[in-house]
Amino acid sequence: MDNILAILPHSISEMIHRLPDNNLEKLEEVRLRINRPIELMAGGNSFFLPYRLQEKDAEQFLDKLANYSFYTLEEELKKGYITVEGGHRVGLAGKVILEEGHVKAIRNVSSFNIRIAREKIGAALPLVPQLFKSRWRHTMIIGAPQTGKTTVLRDLARIVSSGIPEKKIPPLKVGIVDERSEIAGCVRGVPQLHFGPRLDVLDACPKAEGMMMLIRSMSPDVLIVDEIGREEDSQAIMEAVNAGVTLIMTTHGHSYEDLHKRPILRKIIQESVFERFIELTRSNGPGTIHRIYDEKGNGIPLNAGVQQC
Repeated sequence: MDNILAILPHSISEMIHRLPDNNLEKLEEVRLRINRPIELMAGGNSFFLPYRLQEKDAEQFLDKLANYSFYTLEEELKKGYITVEGGHRVGLAGKVILEEGHVKAIRNVSSFNIRIAREKIGAALPLVPQLFKSRWRHTMIIGAPQTGKTTVLRDLARIVSSGIPEKKIPPLKVGIVDERSEIAGCVRGVPQLHFGPRLDVLDACPKAEGMMMLIRSMSPDVLIVDEIGREEDSQAIMEAVNAGVTLIMTTHGHSYEDLHKRPILRKIIQESVFERFIELTRSNGPGTIHRIYDEKGNGIPLNAGVQQC
């Protein structure tokens, strides 16, 4: 939290700092909206601070995000978010400027959503018995927003890159295509979170193009990608599989059945590309394993070498 508190206006950071420890530990989002109370999300619950954000607060916050040079934010403003030190992501909303039908920038920023990047070392360990059998299996992690998809994916990247000597799982080369700077939380290209030693990241790169770039340039054993779902993603997936690279990815959805409703993913499922599908919920907190399916859609009992987080 120190990185977040350092860039917030002092009066706001003081209020957050005075929160009870159990709220601070569970803090997931800080939402700032001009002329509205500051909203906090912690443990899946929302509450407000007794302070309305002023325009001067928003200007001060944006200045700190830009290191007092608004020019440096131009590319980030096109994407609608900024990744700050520590891997935290700040979403932006305001007046959109278009150029030839495409977003050029966001001006008059009036809303900020600070998403706290939390590491949960060991979050993916319960899945290892199902995902590794002499090699890592092609895996797709399914979940709605804030179910811990990225947290689990991040920990899998750490495990694959580090290996588990006591289980005779060797460390492998891992490539992460981090289109939204959310998995590795890179700042100036350097991951801000904990990973193993055999990791290479393409930050802020489109997924489909990035997968091919990493295969050609860094020869990864395993590719890690967040939030697939576009036509070009499915084409890159097939190319990566044919190149002998293992894929571990996430996609948005509430269940395995949801994937069949999306034409792009339906084709991948029908061709049995992925060997394991993991459904996540937050019933016992983000990262709760709900169900596991094999490549044919058969459910695997959670007690079959798997325990819930």
